[in-house]
Formats: sequence, C-alpha cells, structure tokens
Amino acid sequence: MVIPSTNKSNPQVSRIGLKVFLLAFVLSTSSYLFLWRLNGGSKVILFKAPGPKPVSRYFNSSFTISAHDMGISEEEWERLQKALDWPSPDQEITDLSASTSPDHSTFTIVGINQSYSVGEKILVTITARDHNNNLKRYGGDFFKVKLFNSELKASVYGEVVDHRNGTYSASLLLPWEGQAQVSVRLEHSSEVVQILKKYRDSSFTRSHYNGHFEGLGPNKTRISEEVPCNLKWGAKGSWIKGNCCCEYEDIKTGTVWHCERPKKLSCDKLVHHSRGGLESPLNHFEEQFFTNILINVGISGDTQLINVLPKTTDNDRTERCRPGLTTPVPAGFYLNDVWKSFVCKTQQFNSTQTGNCLKNKIVYLMGDSTTRQWFEFLERKVPGIKRMDLHTPPTGGPLMAVELTNNIIVHWGPHGVPLRFTKMLITDLHYISNDIDEIAGGPHAVIVFTIAAHLVFHPLTFYVHEVAKIRQSVVSLLSRAPETVVIIKSGNTAGPKDIFQSDWYAMQLNMVMQEMFRDIDGVIYFDVWQMTSCHYLHDDVHPGAVVVDNEVDILLSYVCPP
Repeated sequence: MVIPSTNKSNPQVSRIGLKVFLLAFVLSTSSYLFLWRLNGGSKVILFKAPGPKPVSRYFNSSFTISAHDMGISEEEWERLQKALDWPSPDQEITDLSASTSPDHSTFTIVGINQSYSVGEKILVTITARDHNNNLKRYGGDFFKVKLFNSELKASVYGEVVDHRNGTYSASLLLPWEGQAQVSVRLEHSSEVVQILKKYRDSSFTRSHYNGHFEGLGPNKTRISEEVPCNLKWGAKGSWIKGNCCCEYEDIKTGTVWHCERPKKLSCDKLVHHSRGGLESPLNHFEEQFFTNILINVGISGDTQLINVLPKTTDNDRTERCRPGLTTPVPAGFYLNDVWKSFVCKTQQFNSTQTGNCLKNKIVYLMGDSTTRQWFEFLERKVPGIKRMDLHTPPTGGPLMAVELTNNIIVHWGPHGVPLRFTKMLITDLHYISNDIDEIAGGPHAVIVFTIAAHLVFHPLTFYVHEVAKIRQSVVSLLSRAPETVVIIKSGNTAGPKDIFQSDWYAMQLNMVMQEMFRDIDGVIYFDVWQMTSCHYLHDDVHPGAVVVDNEVDILLSYVCPP
C-alpha cells in the first residue's frame, strides 16, 4: 500500500427473546423483506412500477453528486477527499514507454547492517523508472512492500510513503528472530492508477446484473423473464437499456435499484437477483497498461538475507482487546502462520475455548463471502453447532447455525444490491443499515460487518452514501445498547489486479470506512487488509484457511479478551 498522506484512523451491540425455532422460522420465511418505496409516494408496498424515464447511458466525466446526496456534510466530504488524495502523472501519457516499468524500477535497503535485534527497523527506498530507464519525476505508483521468511512462514506488512517525485520509502519492522528478506511489488503504475480513478469516478457501468421476474402471463400460465438491472445513482442514474424502467427504492436508505421493464410481467413480479457480465471501459491504448507483465510484478533490489538477533528485554505492553484502540502499522505479523497482534492481546482459541467464548451469544455476520468464510469456520470450530436448513443457497444464504447446549446462534447474510452473487431471492438481500436497525443489541450480541468487495465496481460516492447509512444505524444501536460488540471488518486484498477489482480500489474503500468511523466510540475497526496483504496466500479475495483462522481468533479476542 502506498500512502500519499499521513492521515490515520482511530478504530472504535441484540436482545432477542425468540426461541431458536422461531428464529429459524423467521428467516426461512424471509420475514426480512426488502421494503421499497415508490418515488414520491408514501404507501409502503413490496414493488411498484414507475413510469419509464429515459436517461443517457454514459457521461463524459463523474456525474454530479453532492455531499447531501451522500448523506454527509461538506466538511466531511472535504476531509475524505484529502485522505483519499493520490498523486497523478504531471502530464498526459500518450506512450506506454513513459509509464513506470517493473523491470527498471528498483529498491534499496539503506545502510544495511550485518545484524539487527528484534524490534529494530530497516529503511527501504524505491526508485521508479520508466520503460526507457528514465527516472520518474512524479509519484502515484502503487507499490506493496513486505518482509518475509518462507521457512518460518513469517511476514510483516510495510507501509509505503510516496514522496511525489518518483521515489518512495518504507520503514520495515523486524519482529521475529532469524532471517528476513524484503519483497517489493509494483501492483500498478501511476498511469494505471490514473485510469482506475478515471473509471471509478465516471458513470461507466462496469458491472451488470440480472433481475428475474416470475408470475402469470397473458394466458394465466406461469412465465419468467430475465432482464438487465443496475444501480441508479445520481439524479438521472447512469444506466439504461431497452424499455426502462422499473424502479425500486429502499425505504430507509434511499438506494434506488432499477431494471429494464419486462415485456410481459409487471414490475412487482421481481423475484430473484443474479450477477451479470463485466464490461471493460478500456480503449485499446489503455489496455496495454493492464498486461500481466506490467501488473503486480516484483521489482529487483537488495534481496540479501537480513539477520535478526533476539532482543534482550521483553517490553510487551499490549493491552486487552477493546473498542477505541488505534491500528498501528504494522498491526502485527505472522510467525509460523500465527498472527501476533500489536493492537491488543490476542490468543489462539481451540474448539472448547471457542464454544465457551460464544456461550449465550448471538453473532451476526453481515456483508459478503469473506464474512461467510468466518461463518463456515465457526461451523467447524464450535463443538456441537449445527446449520439450520433455511432452504437457501449454501453460498448465497442467509445462513444460521445453532448450538443448543450453550445457547449459541450464528447468522450470516449478504448485504443488499449491488451484489455479484449467483441467483438468489431478492428478498434475502438486506442493506446492512436496515439489519442493524432491527437488532436490539446488548452484551450477548456480536455484530460484524464488511462492505467492500462488491462495491469496487461502483462510484466511490455511492460507497460513502452506504457507509453513512450504516454509521447512522450503528450510532443508534450503541445509544440504545452500548454493551453490544460492533466490529467492522475491512476489505481484503482483492485478488484480481484489473480494471474491475484492483487492490487500489479496495484500499481506498477501506480508507473511507476508517475515516467515517474515526470518531464513533464503541466500534472496533479490524484491519484485515494488512493480514491478507503480507501473507503468502494473498492473491485471492478469499484467503486461505490459515488466514481465516487467525482472523476469527482476533474476533474472539475482542468478544472474550484474554
């Protein structure tokens, strides 16, 4: 990760009186219905068709969205823009050879010694050069730096400082005894980042979705129709196809989803949602910058082994896990595939300890498939826990597991559209803020949410809008039930490094979440970005089991501080 600024975030639950069988019944009958509101109307119905509203599909630049549209103040929007500021090329790039080259860029360890002690740091400098071996004069490259030892299964994340002149630096902590080696990768050149930002902030529709309508046709026989759907964001939206449109506005969040009007069925017959195709906005010239030989490539430099000796004293002052703790860089490190946190005292939980920790707890996991990984892990880890058959898809959910002896209930559900999942009932897709509003909270409630992986396809301003609504709901929850455990799980590294799912997109969304929850007391911000970025199983948005194991151990350390 490259940081052009030094802004840091300050990280900061449901009383349910129903029996387990009632909870299962509630979920299996989809009582968490999407409530939609017809624009300009006050009558609450499931769906209703508005009149067609023809709009233009593309805009030349970012369409106008105000801070009011996003649900925040002008001052907060200014702060967010400052935190997200990223250097750009100082000239228009018309030649690929002028972009940053992974072959010619190098890194150096400054003043390397024969040996170090645990806890000391080394300084790494990076020099960016173009394909003609010329020094770059501006910043904006997206480098990733880590220290690692493959034999020890050890690694630690390094934060990169952009000096905005073609040079970069990273201070790397030496946290383990033994040997270590530096790795530097150029994930994206500054020219690629400029392209990523251009299309993120534009109204170009990169991700498409399908709406599945079902009902009685003209001959009273049951028919189905599949039509394109997408997010409507801005006064007119940015997407239009065919005979547009059926609009669905969520009552509480104000988010509008719209679908091409079916030819035979009415708008209130929308039943299922599914992901559609991806559409690249890149022209032929831009495509050249995204070839595999230029994206996420290691650069050459000082690869000699660094010798690290044990430190003579142990000054561990890590405190117990609780809300309000800051997230340092690094937030911890891996050693023998176990994460050692610098944020707070954590422990490894065995199956019995996990069950004891979650006794009389209701755990709500919300968001996407990365929190579903946590649900599946707890399924395997908690003794005697069983998944309830809610007659929902195993990967789409919602899911629920219970353990009757110790009164443990674990829920998982995906967030609302936009969502790139396979076909599932649209009534099973709930906006996180709405779900939080339905939870009473209390000392037995643990709420974990994440929202990043499926939002990288859409404008940053829409993400701000979603986070603002979630923040409002979290503040209300903690006001009525301050003992509730609320944990924000950051987005993982994204896996693909392309125009659709770049880590740069995910990193910027993480910055937004951190900044917007900076001053919210009682909330825990769990930075899994560092954990997924520095681990050797980092090239998938779904990290390996060893990473998930460590993530859940940290979750449990907040629920049951050691």
